[in-house]
Amino acid sequence: QLQLVESGGGLVQPGGSLRLSCAASGHYAIGWFRQAPGKEREEVSCISSSDDSTYYLDSMKGRFTISRDNAKNTVYLQMNSLKPEDTAVYYCAVPRAYHYCSGSLYEYDYWGQGTQVTVSS
Repeated sequence: QLQLVESGGGLVQPGGSLRLSCAASGHYAIGWFRQAPGKEREEVSCISSSDDSTYYLDSMKGRFTISRDNAKNTVYLQMNSLKPEDTAVYYCAVPRAYHYCSGSLYEYDYWGQGTQVTVSS
């Protein structure tokens, strides 16, 4: 059974950094999503498992970095220069295609439980 476990969320001051982890039960493409209160869930970044190609939401480029450790089946989201508007629950997910990223959250069938990120002074 495909399982995902996120960790690494917490409270950080503006300008600070956090690294989120997503431990998977196998080798898959992993998308990171976030959902703020009253807002739709949006895809932040994704890394494929076919060639490790990456995708970032434009507003994240230069601040967030996605990477993977294949030996641990773990994908990381390094978040730097955090802003209060980055506050959200962050989820990792595996797409229906398993190894290829998708631009639609509706094509992700497997989700982790989420981890809260709060950026506040």
